[in-house]
Amino acid sequence: MKHRPIDRRVFLFLQGPPGPFFARLGAALAGAGHRVHRINFNGGDRFSWPGRATNYRGTAEEWPRFFEEFTTRHGVTDLVLFGDCRPLHRAAHGLATINRLSIHVFEEGYIRPDWVTLEADGVNGHSTLSRDPEWYLQAARALPPIRPQAPIAASFARRAREAYDYYQACVLERGYFPHYRSHRPNSAIGEGFGWLIRLATRKRARERSQRIIADLAGQPYFVFPLQLDSDHQIRVHSPFGNMRVAIDYVVASFSRRAPADAILVLKEHPLDNGLINWRRYALQRAAHHGVAQRVVYIEDGDIESLVSGARGLVTINSTTGTLALAAGMPTAVLGQAVYDIAGITHQGPLDTFWANPRRPDPRLWDAFCRVLLDRCLIRGGFLSDEGLDLLVENAAARLTTKRADEVVELPLRISAPAAAPQPVAS
Repeated sequence: MKHRPIDRRVFLFLQGPPGPFFARLGAALAGAGHRVHRINFNGGDRFSWPGRATNYRGTAEEWPRFFEEFTTRHGVTDLVLFGDCRPLHRAAHGLATINRLSIHVFEEGYIRPDWVTLEADGVNGHSTLSRDPEWYLQAARALPPIRPQAPIAASFARRAREAYDYYQACVLERGYFPHYRSHRPNSAIGEGFGWLIRLATRKRARERSQRIIADLAGQPYFVFPLQLDSDHQIRVHSPFGNMRVAIDYVVASFSRRAPADAILVLKEHPLDNGLINWRRYALQRAAHHGVAQRVVYIEDGDIESLVSGARGLVTINSTTGTLALAAGMPTAVLGQAVYDIAGITHQGPLDTFWANPRRPDPRLWDAFCRVLLDRCLIRGGFLSDEGLDLLVENAAARLTTKRADEVVELPLRISAPAAAPQPVAS
């Protein structure tokens, strides 16, 4: 798709991911002649952005007025966010919309690894991407095929180090930012304690998971990958509100309608902080619903191999869903996912999925991926110098060019969410 350079802009950065990405992107934009501002809300923000910035030390109630006055005084034209569901970001997003600012939202990639999401106005459940399958088939006709590319290096140790530095700075500068409250439900100290427990039990959990995976060989099973309880995919973009309700909902449906010989495999998220014993809870709910012998829980294991042998995958809105669809795996989505499209995912109630899982239409899936890469994915990554260099270059180019078809409005599906299942007492 053709792009043309945009006029000199005034970018305002709010919170980004832990690490130097936003600071480096801001420097690249400034180097291209644009004006760049940054507002910090905590010590981690200040640590991640070593250059000139404004430190906001007021209350959440005072923030909207501060934001309005700041953007007016500095002539801000573009707002840049990482995620659009944090309370301070939501307020800024609403005011930016009223004042006709361009809004750019980064997130972890819809397709991973090697891609980062960048969409105008919103991501995930707030995305303005069409849900019309025919629209994707038509839009993809003008786009080139997807070519295989070399993987980008990534380091989990780097992610852990950058997260530790960020949250350590948050704790150390808590007195300087007295009114800041994290969007995450647990404190940095609490999460650190959870990780210590998880590290101490990792060897035993890994051995147990390996035995369970070996026992699955040749048996029909479905996979339900858990997501972080703090994730906005659960708290905002799903009818559940938390993973306890989601687990009970899926296990209950499995007990009612899954074939008698099928097994349900719950896979723990690799970045779960360990504060909640999900294994214990999942097995309790399985016993409650009478399927204790047909539900298993694994903490560790290669998700790609696990999915490749499954009969189908159930997800709320995990990127494991795109992994499964790329492999032609039947997939049921329970939250608001951009890939939840007729012909790609299961469209009926979950109860109807277990006995009749249907594979995605490969032609439609290919068209969807080509449009996704063209409109809202940036190649690169946060977790290596190679990935970061590529990401900054590509993100700066995307932010400083305008699509020739940008004025075209995409159809937005606004669907009423399913009635939220009620929490279950553990």
